[in-house]
Amino acid sequence: MHPGDELPGEPQLDYEAWRDRLLSMCGRYNPEGFEPDVFAGWVRPLDVCGFAALDIGSNAHRVERTRRDIRLDGVDDYFAVFQVAGHSAMSHNDQAVRLSAGDVVLVDATRPVTYLADDERALWNCVTLNLPRQSLASHLGFDPQGGICRRRGTSAGRLLFELVRDAEQAEGGAASPADSYMRLAVYDLVGALFAPSDPWPVSLHSDKLFIRVRGIIKDHFADPDFGPCQAASEAGISLRYLQKLFTVRGLSCSHCIHALRLDHAACLLRRRALTNTRQPLSEIAYACGFRDYTYFSRAFRHRFGYPPGATANHVPGLGGNIAHADPDESA
Repeated sequence: MHPGDELPGEPQLDYEAWRDRLLSMCGRYNPEGFEPDVFAGWVRPLDVCGFAALDIGSNAHRVERTRRDIRLDGVDDYFAVFQVAGHSAMSHNDQAVRLSAGDVVLVDATRPVTYLADDERALWNCVTLNLPRQSLASHLGFDPQGGICRRRGTSAGRLLFELVRDAEQAEGGAASPADSYMRLAVYDLVGALFAPSDPWPVSLHSDKLFIRVRGIIKDHFADPDFGPCQAASEAGISLRYLQKLFTVRGLSCSHCIHALRLDHAACLLRRRALTNTRQPLSEIAYACGFRDYTYFSRAFRHRFGYPPGATANHVPGLGGNIAHADPDESA
């Protein structure tokens, strides 16, 4: 920070207060590269569509989260980190990226991370959006990889950044009924930003055909009569060839259909919990291609670690145990 610079409208915190505030809200981080008597920073809590967020800034040249920090605090979430002002670099999950205002990077709190400011004398500012791991993975259907950076020019990045900036400028207030829908939109934007380019592996020799089969499965998995035989027939290939397409990739067609059905059910159940509707759980199961609700409930619990009726307990901001209230839920 240049001599005489002031923090932009934020209450100044000394080194210990800044570090303690971060510890209480998002885990252990260690600022370095400054003289303790000239350190200045701020940590301001925000609400972004019902998600906890922090507006963070300081004049520390280096901020680090080590394996020891991870072991001590046990924080197990993702954080979408938006560069609001200044420039910085980040090293995380074997990725090294440079960030400018408006860029967003996904951080996995269970992996070490180091932030470096470009100018040792200047303030930097970012906003972190807390994304609970289990809820995010359940909604997206995969575990995103930390260290991925997306530039401000992407459509999803611009929209998510605007939601963050709106939260920065808001004065607070009562929660809105629209927040339930906006939380779903946030998860979808995060998925659009950080989904792998092709989560289904493809071979060099049969990639076009495999992609076509994948599309057929995505279009028809909700049909309870749809299976590998129907997928092969629709693609115009033999069942044996279809099975080989999956086997060489370490997959099975039946498993992929089953996984898509469960992932879609998880999305519908999260929407049901967030919008406080009373759609029967059995109806959701049947809409996703399951004929037997008991089998669906058992498979869902095995996949996600909790029964379908307890989805509300795994949605940020919601409580209560729906499993006790839903007559459709079976033991």
